[in-house]
Amino acid sequence: MASGQTIIVGDIRGCYTGLRKLLDKCQFDPASDRLLAVGDLVARGEDSLATVDYLMSLGSRFDSVLGNHDLHLLSVIEGIRSPNPKDNLKNLLGSERLKDIGRWLRTFGLALKADEHHTLVHAGLFPQWGTDQLLALSDEVSEWLTSDRYPELLHNMYDNDPEQWNEQLSGFARLRFIINACTRMRFVSTDYRLDLKEKGKPGSAPEHLKPWFNLENKALKDNEKVVFGHWAALNGVTDKKQVIGLDTGYVWGNEMTAYCIETGAITHVPAK
Repeated sequence: MASGQTIIVGDIRGCYTGLRKLLDKCQFDPASDRLLAVGDLVARGEDSLATVDYLMSLGSRFDSVLGNHDLHLLSVIEGIRSPNPKDNLKNLLGSERLKDIGRWLRTFGLALKADEHHTLVHAGLFPQWGTDQLLALSDEVSEWLTSDRYPELLHNMYDNDPEQWNEQLSGFARLRFIINACTRMRFVSTDYRLDLKEKGKPGSAPEHLKPWFNLENKALKDNEKVVFGHWAALNGVTDKKQVIGLDTGYVWGNEMTAYCIETGAITHVPAK
């Protein structure tokens, strides 16, 4: 198989039309190219089912990390939580292949190493972790998600505590912190506590709260880049060469964004 480009797409959120327009603009060829996603594949857009159908059809040419909306969908599939009507998931939840979709989602981790330099995670890299530790912690969660006990994890992931990382954390408290940091994080306090309530732009938060990428991370190597989504209010702006934000709010009427690993090119398509 010929080698091609590796395209990373920002939050799709069930916006099938936008996804296909973006891939066309990138000249994506599933025979030779690879498509990666930063999570939140579903919810709010016009057709989450068509989105999932297309991504599943790509087989090994597609890979992703899980976002908070993907994890929530798994909880809905298992009857643990009710669907949010705003998420526009009726056609997906009515699919006869719903269980297969759930199994497919559970094959993805919370973090993904795309190549030697690029690591994907939905919300970001907690500033006390390096990418190797991030991947190892992602594996801890994946061990649960790919086991028969995964509903227990889904039952126990809905909480904001603990706020602070400690290597000695164990059980569901440890797993919950990992999930929250990887899928919900935006702001972190100057004493490295997760704040999961503030959701606006960086300048809107209290002084003691900083975007996760503005806190010093001694474990992030100079040749590494973190690619993330989740925070549409940033509109992709981090002012950090090592931190690439791809959620530019297509589902809110803005743009969908893709990044090409080989060239560094950024491609956008507008919602309107």
